[in-house]
Amino acid sequence: MRFKEVTLSPDTLIFGRAKYPLRYGHNLEVGKGQVIPEIKYFPRVDKDVKEEYGKITESILKRAVDLDIRSLQLETELTYLEMRTKDLPGDITQLQRHIIDRYAQEYGLNIGFRVTVADIRDLGRPKHDEDSYMKIMETFESVASNGADVLSIESEGGKELFNYAIIRQDILGVVASIGQLAALDMKKLWKDIVKIANNKHVIAGGDSACAFANTAMRLAGGKRDNVIAHSLAALVRVMSASRSLVAYEEGAVGPGKDCAYENVFIKAITGYPMSTEGKSAAVAHSSLVGNIIAATCDLWSNEQTENINLFGGCGPEVFLEILYYDTKIMNTALEMGKEKELKSLFVKSDKYVDPQAYVLAPEVAYEICKAIVGEEDFFSRTLTSAYETTSMLLNDDRLALAKNEIRFLEATRTRLEGLNKNPSKVQELLTSYEPKVTKLRIRDYFDV
Repeated sequence: MRFKEVTLSPDTLIFGRAKYPLRYGHNLEVGKGQVIPEIKYFPRVDKDVKEEYGKITESILKRAVDLDIRSLQLETELTYLEMRTKDLPGDITQLQRHIIDRYAQEYGLNIGFRVTVADIRDLGRPKHDEDSYMKIMETFESVASNGADVLSIESEGGKELFNYAIIRQDILGVVASIGQLAALDMKKLWKDIVKIANNKHVIAGGDSACAFANTAMRLAGGKRDNVIAHSLAALVRVMSASRSLVAYEEGAVGPGKDCAYENVFIKAITGYPMSTEGKSAAVAHSSLVGNIIAATCDLWSNEQTENINLFGGCGPEVFLEILYYDTKIMNTALEMGKEKELKSLFVKSDKYVDPQAYVLAPEVAYEICKAIVGEEDFFSRTLTSAYETTSMLLNDDRLALAKNEIRFLEATRTRLEGLNKNPSKVQELLTSYEPKVTKLRIRDYFDV
């Protein structure tokens, strides 16, 4: 299916409410009038990984009981290290499932459990490393069979070209990598993930363009130190929406993954509930979008925190508490009918601080979404949304852009306009990068 219209207006695009709420796990309801904390964690590397996940899960749920947190979601994000050992992902999932079930039964907690499988492919190998692809799918099968409620991945198709282009601030290479290569890879990947989810009666949650948009965000840096233009990072975020949308066109239903800041656009278009992360993700990375991203969340996450000892307890349980108090404010606003006021504060506190925040404002995102759904194919919607965003960034006087940012946007708009007049040149454009990017094999993306 292809989404042809925007489901949520700027007014209805708000935290805690989705048009199509979900219910899964132990009676966890997401997007039905409440924001749920989603805690994400990482085991200490010098410890037995399975034992670590057991201890983390136990400590998180004990803290939930102590704080009277009635609803929460856990996310285990697997790495290459876990996936290289046969049966370990399934064993970790099963161990956590047993602990989750025990706490749900003993204390009446509403709990969801997301497992994110790592993209372990070497995209530079012919046919995109089919052995690793099969390992990914086997891992999805295993975690779905052993207790995961929601399946997700941070896929990296197109990353070979993106890495080359982003560091050179080559906007055409960025558009081609995200709008064509990444989208084609997503279509293949999510067709198979959704099939597994449906067969195992679990939820196909969604993808994240972390490898693209969050890479750009990190390179953009803060107000002082940066490697690339902040406007470029904003454009990459916008372009990533078209790429991540493919998962939902293949049958994913959310809740979208937390590190996908593009979920603002995805929620607006699909109406599905989404997870986001912001100020509490400072434990993993810094950003200039810590408040505005909360304006539309249904699950509120922390990114990653290692299972280290802090004064207040181990890292994951401490950050669960932080998330919980964030969500209490949002849920109190919903109960009192003050959600629009709180949403406005979230947005206004960040919107004009940086282009990366500006594009995430619901009213801005809505206009960008209209550009996305108005196009027929992957590349055109990526290209058009980026072009429209350059105009929006340049035309709002309240967004104080530095001179170098303005120069970058003006040059970018000209380059995008030239390609927009002849989008059929994408194949020629992609082919031109093959001699420059060592591992890039364009044919492998089209021959699927």
